[in-house]
Amino acid sequence: MAAAAATQKPPAKEHLPRRRSVSQICPPPRRPMTLAEVYPGSENERLGVVRESMLQNHLINKPELGKPRRSCYTLPGYDFNYGLYLHGTDGGVPEAICHWNAIKPRAPTAKERGRDYKTMNRKAVQDGYVTAHELNLYRQLKDIRLNDNDERRFKKTPPKVPPDMTYGRPARPSTPFFDLLQHKYKEIWMEQQRAVIRAQKEEKKQKVSPHLCTFPDEDARKRALEVIRSEIPVRCGPLARGIYTAA
Repeated sequence: MAAAAATQKPPAKEHLPRRRSVSQICPPPRRPMTLAEVYPGSENERLGVVRESMLQNHLINKPELGKPRRSCYTLPGYDFNYGLYLHGTDGGVPEAICHWNAIKPRAPTAKERGRDYKTMNRKAVQDGYVTAHELNLYRQLKDIRLNDNDERRFKKTPPKVPPDMTYGRPARPSTPFFDLLQHKYKEIWMEQQRAVIRAQKEEKKQKVSPHLCTFPDEDARKRALEVIRSEIPVRCGPLARGIYTAA
């Protein structure tokens, strides 16, 4: 019994199902097909003259049964790295974490500073130049530029703002979540539409005054109505507005 127990193997461990990776679930597109992969009876078999460009045209390239669709673009090998490799000389990320190398603004040159037209115009008038041609020649002769401390030119250094300054527009207040669940905005809209309909009905109920009145006064209108009523028995028509009947 002891020897049988010694030779008995331990129970095997239950292996959990292996999880599939993203590359297995959504594999990358396959590389373009080559002539060496085309065999007789396949979907992309060509008769006659066959060129590589035929297998790289997505209009005539047929998908293979049970396989993902191939890419029709000629791509470099798997060992190719896309992008531009920059040989950094600033120390990389460790150097940037240790200290921030801030660049100080340099002083602008004379050409970068704007022209001080106010000063040139004032001095030209003081020297006796008043016409446009004379002012143009004076500016060419004496080109006066703005000073660095002048506030009329934009400085390259950032402006001084308070430390608690917040840029951008303020955010609108959040929508109450319970109002959305209770359809409150729908009820508000429905109530507004009911009020509009009630106002339209009340407006229709109001008596509309006549737009045109040909009688000189109200007494003349009443006398005309009395004459029409008195002639109803002797006139033809359903509304008694026709010709007179024979006596």
